Amino acid sequence: MQHDWIFDVLRDLRSYALKNGFPALAGKAEEALRVAHDEVAAARARRDQEAAPDPRPTDAAPPKKRQH
Repeated sequence: MQHDWIFDVLRDLRSYALKNGFPALAGKAEEALRVAHDEVAAARARRDQEAAPDPRPTDAAPPKKRQH
């Protein structure tokens, strides 16, 4: 999908940091991966919600007013 590339970049950064003795950087890359997963999932859920058809019938009559 359109945001999936960011996961590859963050995994590469984490791998580089681990191989080169930067544990704090690796930890931050791991944290960024978790945040990216959460935010991309939320964005996809919003997009899916917006794309879903409205379940209410479009030709329904408006509710009748109650007589007192």
